[in-house]
Amino acid sequence: MGQVTNTDGAWNSDATFTRPDGRKVGIAEFGLRGGTPVLWCHGAPGSRLEPSRIRNDALAAGFHIVAVDRPGYGLSTPQPGRTMRDSIDDGLAVVDAMGWERFYTVGFSTGGAYALALAALFPQRVLGVVACGAMTDTRYRPARDSMVASAVRAVWDAPDRAAALKIATDLFGADGSKLLEVWPLAPADMALFQDPNFLAGVSAAIASQFSWGVQGYTDDRIADREGWTCFDPANIACPVALLHGTADTIVGVMHAQHTAEIVSTAKLQIVEGLGHLSTFSRIVPALSELRS
Repeated sequence: MGQVTNTDGAWNSDATFTRPDGRKVGIAEFGLRGGTPVLWCHGAPGSRLEPSRIRNDALAAGFHIVAVDRPGYGLSTPQPGRTMRDSIDDGLAVVDAMGWERFYTVGFSTGGAYALALAALFPQRVLGVVACGAMTDTRYRPARDSMVASAVRAVWDAPDRAAALKIATDLFGADGSKLLEVWPLAPADMALFQDPNFLAGVSAAIASQFSWGVQGYTDDRIADREGWTCFDPANIACPVALLHGTADTIVGVMHAQHTAEIVSTAKLQIVEGLGHLSTFSRIVPALSELRS
């Protein structure tokens, strides 16, 4: 099944998990060791470092978060041609290696689909889901058409992976140096960049997100362009918190509204004035509510 190896021996350290095919899968741990288990599914682009912003909140609330790099991000070996189900299986293998029988999932942005898929495919194991700023099933045309054309739809529409990689490289830069130029941000998101601690985290995050160039992002878009074909949201039995800001300029609030229509156990938590990044602060309170 593989082996988890810490790279520096410290809590909140990076680690790698070896899959049977030899691929490395990167993970990072945050919060309280032995606390309530949470598997984190990051956005696109994203990485295992995404929960860094809320590590203190997770610790105070007693959550043990494990975040997993999807292939082509951070410490995880690229996997051209991967499907959503491939990455879901990677996440479940990490959970098994941690010895977790039951756990919560969090999915941010693109990661929302992966968190919900785990709940649909393994309902006996997932206790609850928080989907924050999450994309809905891209087969829903209004939501699909609402995504930024240059950053998302152009990659979806590329004729092959090579063309998609070129589009993504031209857009973000091979090292992610143009990332912050791609999406318009809500005022509440822009305000975060006035915080020196947030800015310091952004630099580390971008380096991890683009450690393999744009391969992770490109393969994410190829994997999700056909929508939620690997799972049926009707099979989700656990409670689901859908967090979304009304000012989200990256993933519009209609995504959360549509997901609420197709996931019977979902509860919408629409936050006035918050954007894509600023709604992040509501994740630990939402997890605490699910747990209680």
